[in-house]
Amino acid sequence: MSHPERKDHLDSLAVGLLLACCLFWGFQQVLIKATLPYMAPVFQAALRFAGAALLLWLWCLWRGKRLFEADNSLSAGLLAGVLFAAEFASIYIGLQFTTASRLTVFLYTAPFWVALLVPLRVPTERLRQTQWLGLLLAFAAVVFALRDGLTSTALGDQAWLGDGLALLAGLFWGLTTVVIRSSTALMRVSPEKLLFYQVGVSALLLPALSFALQEPWRWSPGGFALGSLFLQTAVGAFASYLVWMWMLGRYPATRISVFAFLTPLFALLFGTLWLGEPVTPGLLLALIGVAAGIVLVNRRPA
Repeated sequence: MSHPERKDHLDSLAVGLLLACCLFWGFQQVLIKATLPYMAPVFQAALRFAGAALLLWLWCLWRGKRLFEADNSLSAGLLAGVLFAAEFASIYIGLQFTTASRLTVFLYTAPFWVALLVPLRVPTERLRQTQWLGLLLAFAAVVFALRDGLTSTALGDQAWLGDGLALLAGLFWGLTTVVIRSSTALMRVSPEKLLFYQVGVSALLLPALSFALQEPWRWSPGGFALGSLFLQTAVGAFASYLVWMWMLGRYPATRISVFAFLTPLFALLFGTLWLGEPVTPGLLLALIGVAAGIVLVNRRPA
């Protein structure tokens, strides 16, 4: 299979898709947190990725995409799948101990790992000084927006555990991106197969982890839990991640990853709409800071 056409900058299509993905991912974090009272965390994740694997398999049957042909991508694909499963296990467990916005700011340290590690394997993606400045500006803006949650003492004695799991999830996310971008075999496969490695391995590993944690395999009656699971599965784990895999194969990973800084801010906005929290001037300033950071990272040299 030939290499997909790669671009050295983000075009309008990439920007639009990234904004749509980040918008949903911001909503998704709040949705997962709201579903925890109805469904155990890792069990919730296991159902989500089992459903996503099924949807992706049906999609590939309809599109005529081959998932099981030999192409030397198995070892790297399985590694990416294990890292992906570890990321989401950390997220779902961590949300039991901390707030969605607090977890999200630590999770989105992932672009730092991408910026640090991808250039070691892919020299063409090394960041310039202005791009590092943009990355730091975007992250500082997120921390500024979430400063109240980061300094709160009313989160309970185990908030540190949720924070630690969120940082671990960010590391796993960054390492997944590094594995994908630095593997020639994975860069040759279709986005569908790339995603199938991740959701398929997660669908196998997460039920075993849920069983080991002795979680109850049931959910409270009512439509909310099922509706939440449907959105997490069909829109989140299937559609949005398939788009993300497609973009990783065509655009610079360091530049698309910085857009992830928008997700915590969208999470705050959805928290405001859902929980009635006010939109503060600090949040608006943070949005400006993130936008400026994205411009700097994606600015092409003269």
